[in-house]
Amino acid sequence: MAAVVSDLVDFLNASPTAFHAVDEAKRLLKAAGFEQLSEREEWTGLQPGRKYFFTRNHSAIVAFAIGAKYVAGNGFHIIGAHTDSPCLKLKPVTKITKGGCLEVGVQTYGGGLWYTWFDRDLTIAGRVLVRQKKEGVVSYGHKLVRVQEPIMRIPTLAIHLDRTISSEGLKINNQNHLVPVLGTLVKYEMQKLVEGNVPRESSGGENSKHHPLLLQLIAREANCEVDEICDFELQLCDTQPSVIAGAMKEFIFSGRLDNLGMSFCSLKALVESTSTDHSLDHESGVRMVALFDHEEVGSDSAQGAGSPAMLDALTRITGCFNHSNSKLLEKAIQRSFLVSADMAHALHPNYMEKHEENHQPKLHGGLVIKHNANQRYATNAVTAFIFREIAERHQLPIQDFVVRNDMACGSTIGPILASGVGIRTVDVGAPQLSMHSIREMCAVDDISHSYEHFKAYFEEFTELDNKVKVDC
Repeated sequence: MAAVVSDLVDFLNASPTAFHAVDEAKRLLKAAGFEQLSEREEWTGLQPGRKYFFTRNHSAIVAFAIGAKYVAGNGFHIIGAHTDSPCLKLKPVTKITKGGCLEVGVQTYGGGLWYTWFDRDLTIAGRVLVRQKKEGVVSYGHKLVRVQEPIMRIPTLAIHLDRTISSEGLKINNQNHLVPVLGTLVKYEMQKLVEGNVPRESSGGENSKHHPLLLQLIAREANCEVDEICDFELQLCDTQPSVIAGAMKEFIFSGRLDNLGMSFCSLKALVESTSTDHSLDHESGVRMVALFDHEEVGSDSAQGAGSPAMLDALTRITGCFNHSNSKLLEKAIQRSFLVSADMAHALHPNYMEKHEENHQPKLHGGLVIKHNANQRYATNAVTAFIFREIAERHQLPIQDFVVRNDMACGSTIGPILASGVGIRTVDVGAPQLSMHSIREMCAVDDISHSYEHFKAYFEEFTELDNKVKVDC
């Protein structure tokens, strides 16, 4: 088993939310010698042969390595992915008491297979905005939190009370039925009397919006007092860990493979392709990984692919090396290339009819190049050829996918960035099953293939692109 597979499992287990994924990415990048930048400051000291990164909202991250031979106007070789996954996020007011139970109000995020969230051992994770006071000075910062033990559950209705479920299927009302149970009112009231230290209900403010029991759990994880909590962005997550599984240990069973699988492989490829003292000696471009938030809901946010985050980075890097020629950025973009990396749909053995017969990506079959004539994917013949040529040079398997003509096609950050920035783009992804379930699966071989393919792309794109002539 390749080390990248076990490293991915560790990354998944450390990343229950987009905030945690970015935090883990920061740790990996810093350990590999990448220097953190701030978008609030000037980038005056960028140097060829050096490596940098910055975060936005702590849920998106952009890392880049500048070639030793880079000059302003040269291209950027980018892999783009996203840090978010469908989930249930806590509402601004979560306090619900029904039928003698303490429940927590949640809202659906993205297009999840919500029935898979029933009868799972759930917890919460995310970030908390905390008021801090030191030497009389008040400041506000965020802390990442994760309650390790299962504290919630969304129970299904017994079949005896829903006799039509076998014939008509499970029918969910997302407002009424996707409400996790935190505890029972009678037990909570008894515990208050025994312990005498559970926070009292207040008549207003942040504490009146949530069960004191929930706030107590959050405060414990944030290492603060309940009244120091100003706000939070939390979500439900499964407590079952990601694992290498299957009778022959050929699968990864995990949540959030879409799209932390591609996020990690791209990060690992960037780190390893720049790991030695001489890795960037012959590089004339900039190698970059951009991991965005909010892809699952359309990418329209300050930290999504629809924002100028990536274009801002290209502009600032180009400008650092030439202040006099404002047209160099346009030149750089036309020399650049984006790999939009998002997990793909593997052929499901129980639903063979859902795939077009000539385009059936299979587990262990390598990265999938995604095509769509209506531009739901940004791939064209030139970009597909470049990516396929890299695979052939390294004897890596490659597959093609087109959705059936009688089915709607999903999309990715690829068309957003291709149209917004004007950059050549290919859409690819490792094949998986159970996409958008709370528990997904993919093949270990495809993770290894993805990492190797991305690493080769970073190391060889400059030389290969010089041989491709189109707009001449």
